[in-house]
Amino acid sequence: MAKVTIIEDPASGNGKSVEVENGTTVIRAAAKVGVEIPHFCWHPGLSIAGNCRMCLVEIEKMPKLAIACSTQVTDGMVVHVNSPKAIEARKAVLEFILINHPLDCPICDEAGECNLQDYTYSHGPGHSALEEAKNKKSKRVPLGPNVVYDAERCILCSRCIRFMDEIAKNPTLTFVERGDRVYIDTFPGKELDDPYSMNVIDLCPVGALTNREYRFKARVWETSSTEAICVGCARGCNTNIWVRNNEIVRLTPRLNPEVNNYWICDKGRLNSYKHVNSDERLNSPMVRKEGVLQDVGWDEALAHAADALKPFSKDEVGVIGSPFSSVEDNYVLQKFAKQILGTANLAFLDHSVDGDDDDFLVRADKTPNSYGAREAGVVSPKGIDVNRMLELIGAGKLKALYVMDDDIVSSKEIEDVLAKLDVLLVNHWVKNRTTEIADVVFPSATFAEKSGTYVNFAGRVQLARPALSTLEKERVPGRFRMSRLDNFGSAFDEWNKGSRRNVRSSWEIISAVGNLLGGRMRYQSSEKVFEELAQSNPSFRGLSYAKIGYRGASLSKGPVGRKSNEAVVVK
Repeated sequence: MAKVTIIEDPASGNGKSVEVENGTTVIRAAAKVGVEIPHFCWHPGLSIAGNCRMCLVEIEKMPKLAIACSTQVTDGMVVHVNSPKAIEARKAVLEFILINHPLDCPICDEAGECNLQDYTYSHGPGHSALEEAKNKKSKRVPLGPNVVYDAERCILCSRCIRFMDEIAKNPTLTFVERGDRVYIDTFPGKELDDPYSMNVIDLCPVGALTNREYRFKARVWETSSTEAICVGCARGCNTNIWVRNNEIVRLTPRLNPEVNNYWICDKGRLNSYKHVNSDERLNSPMVRKEGVLQDVGWDEALAHAADALKPFSKDEVGVIGSPFSSVEDNYVLQKFAKQILGTANLAFLDHSVDGDDDDFLVRADKTPNSYGAREAGVVSPKGIDVNRMLELIGAGKLKALYVMDDDIVSSKEIEDVLAKLDVLLVNHWVKNRTTEIADVVFPSATFAEKSGTYVNFAGRVQLARPALSTLEKERVPGRFRMSRLDNFGSAFDEWNKGSRRNVRSSWEIISAVGNLLGGRMRYQSSEKVFEELAQSNPSFRGLSYAKIGYRGASLSKGPVGRKSNEAVVVK
């Protein structure tokens, strides 16, 4: 171990001492005591390049300034972060970078979250001694289907190059030309079309690499940011959901070393929230009258659903859960099935795509919570799966079916089988082939509109909070990290004044139907549902929303494989 002293304020001369392992760099040692050293090219998830020189610091007994990103500590080292020499050096570095950097901040997508803007304000000289015209380079260059490059803004930090080489394992980008003409380009005959290519946008410290889909959609100060998870596969990557006018405008990765580190795949970034913004969203309960689904109020739809289930015995009713829904939704559903309906016909579909995975982040299971649904109890005590339920429907033995947050009609054959039901009740967030043939349809909240927990493939429980406001809001205590707001309430609603959907969490819908059938499911929030689950289920024992936090927590069990009687694919 080496003991290092980091002096941030040269006026006071007081330093912060820290012990770190030999070989630790100065920039990491400073971070351990909460001192940020300005930097562009350095990133904790990448190798060291040392080419921006922004992290220059003064180290006692060293004749010259040293770059903090690559200089390793020694025992007794004293580092002056903001000495006069270091400050002057940073000013010179920024002046050099800004010589040819375009002054187009008002139209740059990175404005408001740009490191160059921040450092120029806090460390820059405030003027330029250069009077010559700026160098002109290519703008709006498509490097691939999702990434656009502006060579004039590029500060040549090489983060994008190192990411493709070291993390994506797909060398695609390189420096072209030299001197003041250098720029980033793809190798001849290649384009930036990798499953993880859009991570270079997050890595770029300026506005040189931009998201083609997000370009000119919003400014960061116009949006709220909520910490959530990606629901595109069983990895459950940690994300930030960015919302403007109550609509998701982008998803970005959030650091969690236990799950996805700094990264996220392009499919999850672009597609995992499209159903939330879909024009096909359900916005009102519907009941089939005279062969046609008609919009009705919540009370009428709930009463109709309860009345429709009353005539059937426990063996005549089936319930299908959802690996897309939260642990709370699935827990209340299985309780509804087992305690109120008394049925053993309970299962959920598997949505794995064999071969569509990799050894980095992407999983073949394309749902966020199949592990959680199983642990919550959505498993038949008699080993009955969805295929068996379809056989029972075809034989006329199963006459009523409740489907939560899944589209089980994947073929005309299944649609014909479901047509034999006397009653089909469905919760979902968008119109689909299952809702089209249902007798009662409830519009349910998506992952971005409700609080809930999800268990990834490794058995890690993660908490998602609502990023969007709905008409049927669930008020839960908790802190939302937003760009301009730090509370969830009237101010949050005012900020997201776009259209709010008339939806409810599935656990709320199922509880209401169950209570009309004589049950006693009086939950005030998803947190209360989880508290009951944690008390009754050994896998979740000792956990709470507070303990799960924003990084998640592990179940008492480890990862498990899929069993043949727990989740099957309907062909």
